[in-house]
Amino acid sequence: MQRIQVNERPDWRKSADEIGFVFHTQNGEPYWDETAYYAFSLKEIEDDLEAPTATLDGMCRELVVRAVADERILKRLAIPERFWNFIAASWKRGDGSLYGRFDLRYDGNGPAKLLEYNADTPTSVFETAVFQWSWLGDAIGQQIIPRDADQFNSLHDRLIAGWKTLAAGRKIHFVGMLDNPEDAGTLAYLADTAAQAGATVTMLAMDAIGRTPKGIFVDEANAAIESAFKLYPWEWMFREQFGASLPGASPRWIEPPWKAILSNKGILPLLWAMFPHHPNLLPAFFADDPKSAELGQSYVRKPLYSREGANVEIIVGGSSVVDADDGPYGDEPKVLQGLAALPVFDGNYAVLGSWFAAGAPAGLSVREGTGPITTNSSRFLPHAIVG
Repeated sequence: MQRIQVNERPDWRKSADEIGFVFHTQNGEPYWDETAYYAFSLKEIEDDLEAPTATLDGMCRELVVRAVADERILKRLAIPERFWNFIAASWKRGDGSLYGRFDLRYDGNGPAKLLEYNADTPTSVFETAVFQWSWLGDAIGQQIIPRDADQFNSLHDRLIAGWKTLAAGRKIHFVGMLDNPEDAGTLAYLADTAAQAGATVTMLAMDAIGRTPKGIFVDEANAAIESAFKLYPWEWMFREQFGASLPGASPRWIEPPWKAILSNKGILPLLWAMFPHHPNLLPAFFADDPKSAELGQSYVRKPLYSREGANVEIIVGGSSVVDADDGPYGDEPKVLQGLAALPVFDGNYAVLGSWFAAGAPAGLSVREGTGPITTNSSRFLPHAIVG
């Protein structure tokens, strides 16, 4: 694993704008950054990233099996009791999942370590599946990277394959915060992959969802919502005005309700308890667990539902050394995770996102920033397999 500085493609911004990648620059700062790329060997990809991703997915599914059969786990995850049966029914019914992203600590030496699992609403999907793939072809053609370079990236095809199983021939509403450029762009891309799989798609703002007196969820045209992809976290869904009506309502949701278990950092101590000392896990405990003393004076404190690094705190020697941007998660229950500092390349802290889609590992994304906590301002850099 190396970070290699290279020249940018001269026209990449024009190309990005033309295909709808309008959030490549945010607040005047680059989000997409191709002044460097991360190079991996094929062995690193296959043995250290792809295989562990499949293993982690299997471990997470085993956790769901236990959780839906044990209300103590659902309570530990702070999931409201009125949704326990809703979640369990979704799993027992076999509601399908489209995708997820495991965030990993990896530097090319030793096993990759799970930092967290973006199981419900992972973003950076378009830039992973489409834009860095187009970079690969252009970079080879412009002799920016070696002619025989490749990329761990079947995400686009895996998404289409997933939709063929989940929703071919159906009408799917794609719902989320359409006034957010990144969310709107992500939804538009995922809707396009569903359309390529044979689904009929329509976009719908989250606040435009209606409900009839009989409890049927409807869109702005008063048409029933039968299947819906939501780029909106389950914990937020539960708190919405329509949340109380979710159990027993008609839509089949993607991601399914059982992903509310896995999109919770409480899975980190639960997985560690189930698979102690697994090479791809870091030791983790709930903050109120006396066993958390095993971590000593250095660890990372994370709220159960923190997103984009908000309210995450790094403790070293008993003192806070990094406290990320303030966010709305400060009052949530916390987990403590063993400290595994992100690797630093040319002064940049790098985290890997390993994608899982349609039942298989599907690709890699790299985010980097100037601080040890990955946030929404962290840059996206392409990667290539070069050896």
